[in-house]
Amino acid sequence: MYYSQLRAFHAVAVHGGFSKAADALRLTQPAMSDQVRKLESYFNVLLFNRQKRGVTPTELGQRLLEITHRMFE
Repeated sequence: MYYSQLRAFHAVAVHGGFSKAADALRLTQPAMSDQVRKLESYFNVLLFNRQKRGVTPTELGQRLLEITHRMFE
């Protein structure tokens, strides 16, 4: 369950946005958003600061990104 959500989180953080991450993983943007939203909801945290021109990881998101770098790269 968490693997696909963590993979989606990692792609969004690395690519700087949901659309670019979706393209990279060959998924739809709504699917990417849903995966990240489920991860945030389950743990009751905010992983990204969402802006019109993209997203940036929150402090917690940055710490998770360090972990997912080791998992996926």
